[in-house]
Amino acid sequence: MAVASPARTTALRILGAQRRRNARARDLMRGAREMDMLGHKARSLATRLVLGVNVASGELDRRIDSFVTHASALQPRVRDALRLAAFEVLYLETPRQVAVSQGVELVRSVQPRAARMANAVLRRIADCRGEVDDAGETVRIAASGEVRGITPAQLSMTSGYPEWLASRLLDELGECRAAAMCSCALDPAPVYVTRGTAAGSATEVFSRLEGIEAEPSPTGLPGSWRLASGARLASSGLVSSCDVAVADLSAQVVCRIAAPASGRVLEVGQGRGTKSLLLARAMDELGCEPAVVGCELVASKVRQSRDRMKRAGLSGQVSCVEFDGTRLADVSSLPGEFAGSFESVLVDAPCSGTGTMRRHPEIAWALDEGSLAGAPDSLSSLQSSLLAAASSRVAVGGCLVYATCSVLLCENAEVVDAFLASDAGSGFELANVMDALGIAALPVEARSRVSAWVDERGMFRSVPTPGGPDGHFCARLVRTR
Repeated sequence: MAVASPARTTALRILGAQRRRNARARDLMRGAREMDMLGHKARSLATRLVLGVNVASGELDRRIDSFVTHASALQPRVRDALRLAAFEVLYLETPRQVAVSQGVELVRSVQPRAARMANAVLRRIADCRGEVDDAGETVRIAASGEVRGITPAQLSMTSGYPEWLASRLLDELGECRAAAMCSCALDPAPVYVTRGTAAGSATEVFSRLEGIEAEPSPTGLPGSWRLASGARLASSGLVSSCDVAVADLSAQVVCRIAAPASGRVLEVGQGRGTKSLLLARAMDELGCEPAVVGCELVASKVRQSRDRMKRAGLSGQVSCVEFDGTRLADVSSLPGEFAGSFESVLVDAPCSGTGTMRRHPEIAWALDEGSLAGAPDSLSSLQSSLLAAASSRVAVGGCLVYATCSVLLCENAEVVDAFLASDAGSGFELANVMDALGIAALPVEARSRVSAWVDERGMFRSVPTPGGPDGHFCARLVRTR
């Protein structure tokens, strides 16, 4: 009798744990012993299944529910197994018979009497594969600009995203960029690393990366590489020692835009300190002694960031302060670290994360369109409050840099425009990110690559593409008075 493979049973257990704990898929995979016990090929399959089911969960449910007589009565564990099998049937290159058979065995493992139903449902879903392939091919061609008139339904079917989100991407990004983003939605996100400030030379770090078979290739930014394999990165000690920092290429560019050649940087939304490391490195390259003051609301992240700066040897250059960034304009309540003005203020705003959905696949179907903008408690309202408060800490002649990892206008250009039209923004002017010192100092080839992501107003707007970095936004505002 056939049995489900270890990769698929491991993926199913992780999906079940995720549902019960309401946890992030990557966090569970990172701590799962079963994942560590799998071989490289099996671990890759389990990872693709878990992330893919998360990205396309709503689309998979639509398919399943259309073929199940009493869909609302499906046990959660059975639905988990059907989702996993349906994803493999519709989106991976596994032979149809194998994918269906393995899906039936997954269902049998959680509810034996549902195996016959699973066989019938998965075979009917498999009949839809041609429709999915046709949509995917059209979208891939549209990404090259050779086809016009793609529909939100085709984008949704290809990416697994909700159709309302696909429609919004089409409206705001245009056909080519929306198609490119959706065509790679189910692909693994690239792994990028950058050299730590105290890590030795770029040549030494490159050699160490080669030594763990990471197959590094230069990105064009100094001391920055894309890894063909990150499998041995965690166990190598390179990350824990802060000799390298794992950071998307677009995030590296944002920090170069925010880095001054002198003075201090205020980082609003410090998180766990990744951008602090990038800012310190960028300032060091510009010949400036790193001086970063981090503002973070979540206490646990502040503790993690402090520990990370200690390991990186940056405790004296980078501060980590627990504080609400929306109160930065209230001088009476400011901690001493925020006294005075700053040559650069980076607002790394909380956002929908739509530019990082390959890494955080839960985002697509957890998003509520109504929560993005308009309401007092919307993301755009919080982003505007942070930007206005942070602007009070910028020195005359200094820069206010607003950044998100979203690709949506309501969180990006619209927030910037609203700020510039407000009293708080009256002393600021929009400046081209290409004129930032950290970008101007780059080699010509690297500057050319960055410029491809800069729009006609001088704002940085990267969008996920096959084999490319995440989607990030960055606007640079100069204080004139």
